[in-house]
Amino acid sequence: MRLKFIEPLMPTLVEKPPEGDDWIHEVKFDGYRSQIIRDETGVRIFTRRGLDWTAKYRDLAKTAANLEVESAIIDGEIIVLNDDGLSDFGALRKAITSRQHDLYFVAFDLLHLNGHDLRDMPLEDRREILAELIPEGQHIQFSQALPGDAKAIFHLVDNAGLEGMVSKRRDSKYRSGTSTAWLKIKAYAVSEFDLLGVEREAGKPAFALMADRKTGQYVGSAFINSSRAIRERLWKRVQEHAGPPPKGMKRPATQWVKPGIIGRVKHLRGEEDLRHASLQDFREEE
Repeated sequence: MRLKFIEPLMPTLVEKPPEGDDWIHEVKFDGYRSQIIRDETGVRIFTRRGLDWTAKYRDLAKTAANLEVESAIIDGEIIVLNDDGLSDFGALRKAITSRQHDLYFVAFDLLHLNGHDLRDMPLEDRREILAELIPEGQHIQFSQALPGDAKAIFHLVDNAGLEGMVSKRRDSKYRSGTSTAWLKIKAYAVSEFDLLGVEREAGKPAFALMADRKTGQYVGSAFINSSRAIRERLWKRVQEHAGPPPKGMKRPATQWVKPGIIGRVKHLRGEEDLRHASLQDFREEE
């Protein structure tokens, strides 16, 4: 029987991890959510949105073909590790095109096995079966649960520079779409970006528009919730350094600035663009 792609279960983003013993906690990996399907026709690997990327993941497909199963649908994340052993999203695209041997598939759920749909089984049972399927030392690995108290786990995850953690109800069934049975808790990072301008409208919060310091590309806006003294100092600098808008950018109520002002921004770790970002402080380029 030819198995079909299953829309993945997507975790809900929350501010802090849930308490209690009803949850298991895993590292949130910084990669591409993917699904391996193995059936009588061979192995296919799909993206989160259901695109067939088997040709891009040739080595992982070969590894999946060696799993001792007749058929399976495995949910997981494709990652690349950096020198510190952390998943590195920036290196992932390059590895897909030129360094296949650096790709890993971290498996965290099993939706189908040998003709049986497992989605109504409790998560804990699905993961127990999955762990038995994955041999050690291969490029398909099992996502181990993290032992201990949720707050302590998140503290360790944050200090280690990881993107965050995912908490999942032990007894949860697998249901496609966004679910509160799985929660993702992201760690924050503080980075420097070039200030493009400040957007201010009466009665609305002010936002700093930021760009990547290397590429100059717009990466998003950061809420200006700094102290009143910093906000006033920033607005004075912006007016003194007023300049034309970057090419192709049109934003109402924005005071654009000349290059040279660097903002320190707190933002969610592991995102391509700024999310949940706030401007902490700023300085002028030296």
